[in-house]
Amino acid sequence: MPVEHKPSLARTKIIATLGPASVTPDTLQRMLDAGVDVCRLNFSHGDLETHAQTLALVRKLAATRDLPVCVIGDLCGPKIRLGTFAQEPVELKKGDVIRFVRGEGPCDTGRLTVSLPGFVDEVAPGHRVYIDDGLVRLVVRERTTDELLCECLVGGLLRSRKGVNLPDTHLTVPALTEKDRRDLAWAIEHGLDYVALSFVRRPEDLYELKRRIKEHNGDLPVIIKIEKTEALEHLDELITHTDGVLVARGDLGVETDVWRVPLIQKDIVARCQQRGVPVIVATQMLQSMVDNPMPTRAEVSDVANAVFDQADAVMLSGETAVGRYPVEAVAMMNQIVEATGAYLARRSASEPQGTVAVHYHAPAAIAHAAVQAALDLNARVVAVWTATGATARLVARHRLPMPVVGLTYDERVWRRLNLLYGVVPVRVAPLHNPAEMAATLDQLLMQKGLADPGDLVVVVTSTRPTTPGATDTALVRRVGEKTPAES
Repeated sequence: MPVEHKPSLARTKIIATLGPASVTPDTLQRMLDAGVDVCRLNFSHGDLETHAQTLALVRKLAATRDLPVCVIGDLCGPKIRLGTFAQEPVELKKGDVIRFVRGEGPCDTGRLTVSLPGFVDEVAPGHRVYIDDGLVRLVVRERTTDELLCECLVGGLLRSRKGVNLPDTHLTVPALTEKDRRDLAWAIEHGLDYVALSFVRRPEDLYELKRRIKEHNGDLPVIIKIEKTEALEHLDELITHTDGVLVARGDLGVETDVWRVPLIQKDIVARCQQRGVPVIVATQMLQSMVDNPMPTRAEVSDVANAVFDQADAVMLSGETAVGRYPVEAVAMMNQIVEATGAYLARRSASEPQGTVAVHYHAPAAIAHAAVQAALDLNARVVAVWTATGATARLVARHRLPMPVVGLTYDERVWRRLNLLYGVVPVRVAPLHNPAEMAATLDQLLMQKGLADPGDLVVVVTSTRPTTPGATDTALVRRVGEKTPAES
């Protein structure tokens, strides 16, 4: 028998990356209790057998608490990494001459290899080479048939498998590696809720992934990760055709000027909201909590800023995957999200956005009308009956001051709704008779503590409740009040 769990009313959701620090039953259970809404499996680390065990644990713990825990599988993409050192770390000093050699052999002092086969051919003299998120910086001085000769501009310590960024090089490598294709097939087979595509450069990268999903007869929404400057040149088209966007500030801050990252973040969040596309802010949000039980004041402000911008979700990476304080990191992020969200709720509600999303004409117009009614009447909640989650997204894009209750009979949609800003997912049995909706809704809202008898609610629904895309009704009612059909 599932344990009854009262839903959190925090608007911005929390994503936790799972790893060695967080995959014991006790730790993961405490993280879920502390406020995790979405779990991320990072395919850059671990093997598929380990990920299968982690996924099974997430599903088991979520079922015992009746939680709609959404799971994202994050594909590696063409991430470039150093080879391995027999002895590490290796120190580089300013002015040192370093050779990148063709192949994937071991690294040693003065001789480096990388995971990208065409590295020597694609990187030209004058191009910058950044290692370990830019902590070590080189510039290419000369290219020969099998080597790149580089000068060290900023020294530091090198370790095995550290990431390599090329801010001046436009690579021709495919967006999906062979490993990505295997991981994608696994994600579809195991019923993950979203898949994230790393190092997106152009819309064709997104389209290729969607074609691969169709070839596997999969139904897997795609989140694109914005971490390359080329992606910014195609941002509108990418946002239009994706199911979610993740602002990956780590690689983005290396690929572009670091001072531009906050501006890019705000621009992406605003564009996604305008189109009703879920947007996630990620990387180093509480980075100091990898090693310390408390974050810095700047990190707290960073998380709060993402909540002020009304991002759908904020994400923890190393803090929960390998950090010493995974539960504390989640609890801290939850405190920031709730406190900042409460402050936002006290402010005057802004007018709903006037534009109607182009992809769902009638449902978008109904959602817009419901939002306006909810604001005018100061409704307790907006309840959305949704078969696919699309209508809930159209309501959530308006960033309402009251909860949006997403009611669905589809278990996967129930979990996917938990990524959306301000949405409280509720699973219901399929309803074929619209007359049943009012009584069922009242019972659910009161049972979960979301409304009391007499509260005013705005309902977005359909005269064909099990037909996707058939949203055609917005109505206002009081909880517990009988409809003519019930009298």
